[in-house]
Amino acid sequence: MNSSPITSWEGATAYFTFADSPMMLGLILTLSVLVTVGVVGAMIKHEKQSFEKLKP
Repeated sequence: MNSSPITSWEGATAYFTFADSPMMLGLILTLSVLVTVGVVGAMIKHEKQSFEKLKP
């Protein structure tokens, strides 16, 4: 069951949008780290509030 339209890999090329731009790569990395830290921070805050509500 070969449904791929690709019949040969000869002459195949790849385009890496920001591979030659260290500044853009750094920006994307920084944004990724900030989003991750924000999600973890929000999770910690929510968990603390939830456990405070459970205390007698």
